[in-house]
Amino acid sequence: MRKYLEIIKIFIKTQLAWRGDAVIQTLFTLTKILFACLLWGTIFKDRDEVAGFTINSMLSYYIISSFLRQLDMSSRVSGEISQRIRNGTFSKYMVLPVNIQGYFIAMEMGIVLFYLFLDFMTSVIWIFIFRIRFVFVSDPAALAGAVILILLGLFFMVQLNYYLGLLTLKYEEIGTFLMIKDNLVAFVTGSIIPLALLPEGFVTVMKVFPFYYVTYLPSMLLIGRLKGELGMGLLVISCWCVILQAVIHATWQNYRIKYDGVGI
Repeated sequence: MRKYLEIIKIFIKTQLAWRGDAVIQTLFTLTKILFACLLWGTIFKDRDEVAGFTINSMLSYYIISSFLRQLDMSSRVSGEISQRIRNGTFSKYMVLPVNIQGYFIAMEMGIVLFYLFLDFMTSVIWIFIFRIRFVFVSDPAALAGAVILILLGLFFMVQLNYYLGLLTLKYEEIGTFLMIKDNLVAFVTGSIIPLALLPEGFVTVMKVFPFYYVTYLPSMLLIGRLKGELGMGLLVISCWCVILQAVIHATWQNYRIKYDGVGI
């Protein structure tokens, strides 16, 4: 455990060294929330409610979902693994005295802890700038459930990107696939628009998959909606985490022998 704590500390310090990335990350969050305020301010100009959302609950949803989306830095995991395999330097992780997947989970935790405060402060600043009557859940059980869902969602996304990175052992070039994945995930997690605005059949299908519970459901819970879906959400995403972990283990056992430590 001490080894993983040291990895977390190292990556917190690494983020301090790359201050430009932190500034860009903050500006990206600000831009997304600003766009949402302008867009939905126009839409709600002539109406009081859209799909059960008021202007304040809609903007609260966007602030929360943007905060959660920015916390997910797991795409770096797949990019790092893919690059290391392609240039023949993935061996550095194979000789470390820690589990490789555990290393990347600790890396993600370090990055998330660093950006947690920055993203929180950015969200608070926008609430005051636009004088939003921020809507937030008052039920402690729903709040606790949302926090657990958020943690499980972050863990699942690390698993997913770790798995996709390992596919480079077989397919060599997955850059295009990763780009498609990033854009698709942004849509199906409700980060672009709330899933409640989409056709009911589509939303029903999405409840079978884990992405529904990564950003959308926690954000809805935190604005006091969909409390009845909490139990099923915890069950579904937990099952997906277990299934994906089994897939990761099988993939690693089958593909690791293909790595020869030579770049391409």
